[in-house]
Amino acid sequence: MGSMALMLIAASLLMGYYCSIEAGATYVPDNLQVINLGGKVMCQDCTKSYGEWVQGTQPIKGCKVSVTCMDDRNRVMYYGSDETDEQGKFNMAVNKYINGKVLQAKSCLVRLVSSPHPTCNIPTNFAGGHTGVNLPIRPAVVYRDLVQYELGTFFYTTSRCDKPKPGTQDSCHGNNNY
Repeated sequence: MGSMALMLIAASLLMGYYCSIEAGATYVPDNLQVINLGGKVMCQDCTKSYGEWVQGTQPIKGCKVSVTCMDDRNRVMYYGSDETDEQGKFNMAVNKYINGKVLQAKSCLVRLVSSPHPTCNIPTNFAGGHTGVNLPIRPAVVYRDLVQYELGTFFYTTSRCDKPKPGTQDSCHGNNNY
């Protein structure tokens, strides 16, 4: 009888663990002081052939990417930015506690700010870079003292690829309303 009770307890613990994984729960240590987030910024030139356009993206060094986190009353709680390196990667560390309040990762929005590239400086909304994207619900890495959120790749494009303003005719774009 005792072994049966022990088996039931073990099974219920395993089911609880399995259900929390299925529900998307992620254990994030309470004593963590910093949340890390990172991603990439690339240049995508639409004037290239399809193969070059899809495969030929180039990283942009020096792009500015920002993160804005709101509090529970929808006020800006934190704003920070980072510039991309030679591979187009950015990585920001955000304090989890700001003025005694806990920063909620789900309330943070990451977006493109500026590109130093002379021709590839029009932000696109591929992966949400222009309007901004919230941090994912679950971090990509949770290990000891590290919580890392990975965002997709954001893209800039050239002015020839920019969508024309409504009501204007452009010989390069025609009536394309993509």
